[in-house]
Parts: sequence; C-alpha cells; structure tokens
Amino acid sequence: MPQLIEFIGNHTLLFVAFFMTLGMLVYTEYMRISSANTALSPYDATQKMNEGNAVFLDVRDESEFKGGHLLNSHSMPVSKLAEHMHEIEKYKDKEVVVYCDNGMRSSRAISKLKKGGFTQLFSLAGGLVAWEKANLPTVSK
Repeated sequence: MPQLIEFIGNHTLLFVAFFMTLGMLVYTEYMRISSANTALSPYDATQKMNEGNAVFLDVRDESEFKGGHLLNSHSMPVSKLAEHMHEIEKYKDKEVVVYCDNGMRSSRAISKLKKGGFTQLFSLAGGLVAWEKANLPTVSK
C-alpha cells in the first residue's frame, strides 16, 4: 500500500489520465448497452423503410444532409432539435429511426426525443457510414 501511494505521488498525471480514460470507457460502454435494444442494423432499418410505418430523422448538419441522406428522411440537426421539436411532434405515435454519421449524435437526439415524449425510438447502428458500407442507396439534393 505505501508503494501505491508513493507511485501516485510520483506519477500524478499518469494516475489522473488512467482514471479519466477508465471513466470514458465505462461511460461509452454504458451508453452502448443502454441503447442496444433500440439499435437497428442497416437491413432492419431497410425493412422498416419498406413497411412505410417508420419516420427517418437525420440529425446531422444541413450541409451533411445535402451531401447524401436516406430516401424520404427528414433533416433535424441535433443542435436545433429542442427548438424545433414542435415540427416533429406529429410523429410521436410512429416509429422514429434516428441516424447520423456514426451513431454518436443520434444517441443524444434519442435522449432529447425521449424527454419530448417519443416512445418508439430506434437508432441506425453505425449510422450512415454503416448504411453505405452495406451498399444501400442514399440520395442527395
């Protein structure tokens, strides 16, 4: 025990960096596990799209949306989601599939939508990157 205290005293920066990294790892895994039941693979999302009951919400910036997005998806940047919630309230009773580039912004958007009363929320696992890797089509404006 005295050696541990001496090590921490001599290598404080290393010790702090270790616990910060450990904390970020635990947080990332917690977020992944807590949203695992709502993540859809690109093929599952395609099925929802073909059924026609789901609404696809792109939470990337406008410029990214114009560069390429899923067919019939709605653009709603995550940074503007709270102030424009009234525009998508009509979809509260529908299944909403939220996506971004890789899934990080969509998890933030899903938590905001849950607070707004949406109940049937899904995220596209891997985001648009996974969609394109699966060779599924996108459209651009």
